[in-house]
Amino acid sequence: MLRTEMLLHRLDEIGKSLERRGGALLLLGVGSVGIETARLDDYSDLDFFVIVRHDQKSRYIDHLDWLEEVHPLAYSFKNSEIGYKILFEDGIFGEYAVFEESELINGSYTEGRVVWKDPSYNNTGISKPSNPIPSPKKDSLDHPLNEALTNLYVGLGRFARGERLSATRFVQGYAVDRILSVLHLIEQEVDYFPDPFGNERRMEKRYPRFAKMIADMIQGYDHVPESALRILSFIEEVYPVNRKLSDEIRRLAKISCR
Repeated sequence: MLRTEMLLHRLDEIGKSLERRGGALLLLGVGSVGIETARLDDYSDLDFFVIVRHDQKSRYIDHLDWLEEVHPLAYSFKNSEIGYKILFEDGIFGEYAVFEESELINGSYTEGRVVWKDPSYNNTGISKPSNPIPSPKKDSLDHPLNEALTNLYVGLGRFARGERLSATRFVQGYAVDRILSVLHLIEQEVDYFPDPFGNERRMEKRYPRFAKMIADMIQGYDHVPESALRILSFIEEVYPVNRKLSDEIRRLAKISCR
């Protein structure tokens, strides 16, 4: 069986286990095992929500026998009050959360796919949130790109001081993140499963032109000045950068390269 088939089959089997155990109302697949199965591949995880009756939540959180019944677990980690990250013995990794219906009615989450439901439960509309997750994309270049420029300035100062880890985060992390938040305003986005939780997801397919440049913007721990100069050059191509600020960024980069 292909790994992608294993993932979907495992989710179906979890639904059957919920049915046998009782107390559950709905199983939703989310992410690549949800409504986006077209992007499912050998590196996908098993992400799902379990909606249970109001008196069953602690049972499904505190006891993992309903998962062990499907396939033995090699590892489990309670990463929140309502769910776990798990690894089955056959290498399938998953993450899930357990909710009561009332907790999702006004919640913000990505739309899910109904994998299984109790025959008596009719509110399958809960698979689609009433309050979608706010987009991480920004609608103007001004604030994000000016933030990116100041990230470069601060980061280069820290690099010159010897704070290389902080500098790396400011330049190759924060500044790049600011650019990603407005990249749709700079380059035509390819419609390929944008993620409401992070602009970096599937960036290589969504923005192929920018993807060819980004390696020069993230050159690593010892090459913060070089990365900063490439980022500055990119911003200057798409936005009217304050001349004094760009001069100061280049001055700091030159000092840091010594």
